[in-house]
Amino acid sequence: MKKTLLNARINLIFYFLTLCLSFFSRKIFLDCLGADFVGLTGTLQNLLGYLNLAELGVGAAIAFNLYKPIQQGNRQQIIDLVSLFGYYYRNIGLVVLGAGIVLSAFIPLIFKHSDFPFGVIYFAFYSFLGSSLIGYFINYRQALLSADQKNYVVAAYFQTANIVKTLIQLLVAYYYANYYAWIAIEIAFGILYTVILNWKIDKVYPWLKCSVKIGKRQSNNYPNILKSTKQVFVHKIKDFMLQQSDQLFIFAFVSLKMVAYYGNYVLIIGRLTAFFSTVLDSVGASVGNLVAENNKPKMMGVFWELMALRYCIAGVTCFCIYMLIAPFITLWLGAEYILSQTVLILLVVNLFISISRGTVDNFNFAYGHYGDIWAAWTEGIINVTVTLIGGYFWGIPGILLGKTASMVPIIVFWKPLYLFRDGFMESYAKYWMKTIRYYLAFAVAAITTYFLCSLLPINPAASFGWWIVYATIVTLSFSSIYIFAITRFCAGGSALLHRLPLQKIGIKL
Repeated sequence: MKKTLLNARINLIFYFLTLCLSFFSRKIFLDCLGADFVGLTGTLQNLLGYLNLAELGVGAAIAFNLYKPIQQGNRQQIIDLVSLFGYYYRNIGLVVLGAGIVLSAFIPLIFKHSDFPFGVIYFAFYSFLGSSLIGYFINYRQALLSADQKNYVVAAYFQTANIVKTLIQLLVAYYYANYYAWIAIEIAFGILYTVILNWKIDKVYPWLKCSVKIGKRQSNNYPNILKSTKQVFVHKIKDFMLQQSDQLFIFAFVSLKMVAYYGNYVLIIGRLTAFFSTVLDSVGASVGNLVAENNKPKMMGVFWELMALRYCIAGVTCFCIYMLIAPFITLWLGAEYILSQTVLILLVVNLFISISRGTVDNFNFAYGHYGDIWAAWTEGIINVTVTLIGGYFWGIPGILLGKTASMVPIIVFWKPLYLFRDGFMESYAKYWMKTIRYYLAFAVAAITTYFLCSLLPINPAASFGWWIVYATIVTLSFSSIYIFAITRFCAGGSALLHRLPLQKIGIKL
């Protein structure tokens, strides 16, 4: 728990440092470089995300197998596993490089309607590709930091480099509006971050003498990792399709400019959820250690506490986004950047499912539950089918509808069944008897707060001052009702409330 809190604390510090910078820099980039350029970079990064699908599964499988040797202090096995990770990553990096070169041959077809010179597009593509390849060939050892609950080390150096990089890009955009300089800064800071990160890893783990040669020798000694990788790979492809492909479909069915418009919503939602992810994402390794202890009463208690925490965060975040995002964008960028109410509702529904699913996912991962490959294929097929049809007829709402239609049957219903049946060995009915209360609490709080706020004589889009007043009223009103309901009537709520006075922890970087 102490390492989890330390990870959360470091991430929170950098969250506040980057929050204002992100919104300010986005405004400058849109004004000085244009919505088309912002949409171009977002689309290229999403295209490269498809190449990085080759990696999906390896990191998760290695992390799962690292928990036990870390707990036992078995340094030799840790070296073997991290070296094996490096061996797999080198091969994956070569595949990504080859696929990237092939993909680049189709750039003239993909961007045939773009107004940008192909020199700019190719320079951006290969710069982003180079930054990605650095992770495969050099930064693979950071997997140990994640498994050892020391993500704060990665966060501190990555976020520091990212802040400095954004500041320099902001100045370049404002004074020169030079595309090439902006892109060059991306690759330069990718290299700088790599040098600093590996220097720090050498200090934290001076005994970690890994090499690709060791990994190659160990490849036959861990057949279970290859099996786990194949299973995780299918699930991660599906997750990528759900989480990262929206902007590509928007580019295909709508326009490059709408990628930037949609990206504004994604930026706001991403920054808000990042605030809570600093706490929630630090829990994964702790859950893995908890399952390894095999203390079922303790596991069930922690599970429902984490469920209460997830639903609290999901409810407050989603309701506030629904009520506040449109007037904020109006004040920040202008009313012309507002998307339809249908888009907003679907974004909020998908976000609620994505946040609230986390606890079930953490425990399924800790149990090594990746055998339900059929579920991943089903979710992916539903998503692609509905997205293609919906995107063609309805544009952005149809694309988001594909995500909703695929997540509900698999994420909302199947994944908890898988965990309770094959992990906890508990009744699935018990899960829903307790979980349904979270939904009821949200419904009551949302309806009550919406009605009360509709009576307020305040226009939140009039000025930032009135927006802050309105946001304060909305957030406090909804949070008071919703959190009270969860802590009084929902499983894990009361126990979570008693855990909140957390012990103080020190930071050492």
